[in-house]
Amino acid sequence: MESMINTNLMGTIWLNKAVAKGMMRRRKGAIINISSVVGIQGNIGQSVYSASKSAIIGFSKSLSKELGSRGVTVNVIAPGYIDTDMTSSISEERKKDIISKTSLGRLGRPEDVSEAALFLAQAKFVTGQVLVVDGGLSL
Repeated sequence: MESMINTNLMGTIWLNKAVAKGMMRRRKGAIINISSVVGIQGNIGQSVYSASKSAIIGFSKSLSKELGSRGVTVNVIAPGYIDTDMTSSISEERKKDIISKTSLGRLGRPEDVSEAALFLAQAKFVTGQVLVVDGGLSL
Protein backbone atom coordinates (compact mmCIF):
# COMPACT_ATOMS: atom_id res chain seq x y z
CA MET A 1 0.00 0.00 0.00
CA GLU A 2 2.70 2.49 1.02
CA SER A 3 4.78 1.51 -1.99
CA MET A 4 1.89 2.25 -4.35
CA ILE A 5 1.28 5.68 -2.80
CA ASN A 6 5.01 6.45 -2.90
CA THR A 7 5.36 5.40 -6.53
CA ASN A 8 2.16 6.82 -8.01
CA LEU A 9 1.53 9.95 -5.96
CA MET A 10 4.78 10.95 -4.29
CA GLY A 11 6.80 10.12 -7.41
CA THR A 12 4.53 12.43 -9.39
CA ILE A 13 4.83 15.21 -6.81
CA TRP A 14 8.63 15.02 -6.64
CA LEU A 15 9.00 14.91 -10.42
CA ASN A 16 6.67 17.90 -10.82
CA LYS A 17 8.67 19.82 -8.24
CA ALA A 18 11.90 19.07 -10.09
CA VAL A 19 10.69 20.18 -13.53
CA ALA A 20 8.53 23.13 -12.43
CA LYS A 21 11.47 25.27 -11.30
CA GLY A 22 13.04 25.50 -14.74
CA MET A 23 9.70 25.98 -16.44
CA MET A 24 8.79 28.83 -14.10
CA ARG A 25 12.16 30.46 -14.76
CA ARG A 26 11.58 30.24 -18.52
CA ARG A 27 7.93 31.24 -18.05
CA LYS A 28 6.73 28.40 -20.25
CA GLY A 29 6.24 24.68 -20.09
CA ALA A 30 3.77 21.83 -20.03
CA ILE A 31 3.47 19.22 -17.30
CA ILE A 32 1.46 16.13 -18.18
CA ASN A 33 0.76 13.74 -15.33
CA ILE A 34 -0.56 10.22 -15.78
CA SER A 35 -3.52 9.05 -13.72
CA SER A 36 -6.08 6.40 -14.67
CA VAL A 37 -9.80 6.09 -15.29
CA VAL A 38 -9.72 4.06 -12.07
CA GLY A 39 -8.77 7.32 -10.32
CA ILE A 40 -12.01 8.83 -11.64
CA GLN A 41 -14.45 5.93 -11.37
CA GLY A 42 -12.90 3.52 -8.89
CA ASN A 43 -12.78 -0.24 -9.41
CA ILE A 44 -13.34 -3.34 -7.30
CA GLY A 45 -10.13 -4.51 -5.65
CA GLN A 46 -8.21 -1.34 -6.52
CA SER A 47 -9.04 1.05 -3.69
CA VAL A 48 -5.45 2.09 -2.92
CA TYR A 49 -4.52 2.31 -6.60
CA SER A 50 -7.65 4.38 -7.19
CA ALA A 51 -6.82 6.68 -4.28
CA SER A 52 -3.28 7.24 -5.54
CA LYS A 53 -4.45 8.02 -9.08
CA SER A 54 -7.30 10.24 -7.87
CA ALA A 55 -4.85 12.20 -5.75
CA ILE A 56 -2.75 12.88 -8.86
CA ILE A 57 -5.79 14.55 -10.41
CA GLY A 58 -6.40 16.79 -7.39
CA PHE A 59 -2.70 17.62 -7.13
CA SER A 60 -2.50 18.51 -10.82
CA LYS A 61 -5.58 20.73 -10.76
CA SER A 62 -4.18 22.69 -7.81
CA LEU A 63 -0.72 22.89 -9.37
CA SER A 64 -2.24 24.22 -12.60
CA LYS A 65 -3.64 27.14 -10.61
CA GLU A 66 -0.28 27.73 -8.92
CA LEU A 67 1.82 27.64 -12.10
CA GLY A 68 -0.57 29.16 -14.64
CA SER A 69 0.49 32.75 -14.00
CA ARG A 70 4.05 31.65 -14.79
CA GLY A 71 3.14 30.27 -18.20
CA VAL A 72 3.14 26.60 -17.22
CA THR A 73 0.23 24.31 -18.05
CA VAL A 74 -0.52 21.23 -15.96
CA ASN A 75 -2.84 18.52 -17.26
CA VAL A 76 -3.58 14.86 -16.66
CA ILE A 77 -4.07 11.90 -18.94
CA ALA A 78 -6.33 9.20 -17.51
CA PRO A 79 -5.87 6.07 -19.63
CA GLY A 80 -8.31 3.20 -19.59
CA TYR A 81 -7.25 -0.32 -20.53
CA ILE A 82 -4.11 0.01 -22.63
CA ASP A 83 -2.50 -3.07 -24.17
CA THR A 84 0.74 -3.10 -22.14
CA ASP A 85 2.62 -5.36 -19.73
CA MET A 86 0.38 -4.03 -16.95
CA THR A 87 -2.73 -5.44 -18.61
CA SER A 88 -1.14 -8.63 -19.96
CA SER A 89 -2.27 -10.64 -16.93
CA ILE A 90 -5.95 -9.92 -17.63
CA SER A 91 -7.68 -13.06 -18.88
CA GLU A 92 -8.77 -13.23 -22.52
CA GLU A 93 -12.37 -13.55 -21.33
CA ARG A 94 -12.09 -10.34 -19.29
CA LYS A 95 -10.37 -8.54 -22.19
CA LYS A 96 -13.24 -9.51 -24.51
CA ASP A 97 -15.69 -8.16 -21.93
CA ILE A 98 -13.78 -4.87 -21.67
CA ILE A 99 -13.52 -4.53 -25.45
CA SER A 100 -17.26 -5.13 -25.82
CA LYS A 101 -17.89 -2.13 -23.55
CA THR A 102 -15.66 0.33 -25.42
CA SER A 103 -17.16 2.50 -28.13
CA LEU A 104 -14.14 1.86 -30.35
CA GLY A 105 -14.20 -1.92 -29.87
CA ARG A 106 -10.58 -2.43 -28.84
CA LEU A 107 -8.06 -1.95 -26.06
CA GLY A 108 -6.01 1.19 -26.23
CA ARG A 109 -2.48 1.21 -27.60
CA PRO A 110 0.51 3.01 -26.09
CA GLU A 111 0.51 5.40 -29.05
CA ASP A 112 -3.05 6.45 -28.16
CA VAL A 113 -1.68 7.80 -24.89
CA SER A 114 1.41 9.37 -26.48
CA GLU A 115 -0.75 11.17 -29.05
CA ALA A 116 -2.87 12.61 -26.23
CA ALA A 117 0.32 13.74 -24.48
CA LEU A 118 1.54 15.44 -27.66
CA PHE A 119 -1.76 17.31 -27.93
CA LEU A 120 -1.55 18.51 -24.31
CA ALA A 121 2.11 19.48 -24.70
CA GLN A 122 1.20 21.73 -27.63
CA ALA A 123 -2.08 23.12 -26.26
CA LYS A 124 -1.10 26.49 -24.82
CA PHE A 125 -4.58 27.40 -23.51
CA VAL A 126 -5.50 24.07 -21.90
CA THR A 127 -4.65 23.62 -18.23
CA GLY A 128 -6.09 21.86 -15.21
CA GLN A 129 -7.83 19.30 -17.40
CA VAL A 130 -8.14 15.52 -17.31
CA LEU A 131 -8.07 13.90 -20.75
CA VAL A 132 -9.62 10.44 -20.58
CA VAL A 133 -8.10 8.07 -23.14
CA ASP A 134 -10.25 4.95 -22.89
CA GLY A 135 -11.94 4.44 -26.25
CA GLY A 136 -15.29 5.40 -24.76
CA LEU A 137 -15.27 2.76 -22.01
CA SER A 138 -16.26 5.22 -19.28
CA LEU A 139 -19.21 6.72 -21.17
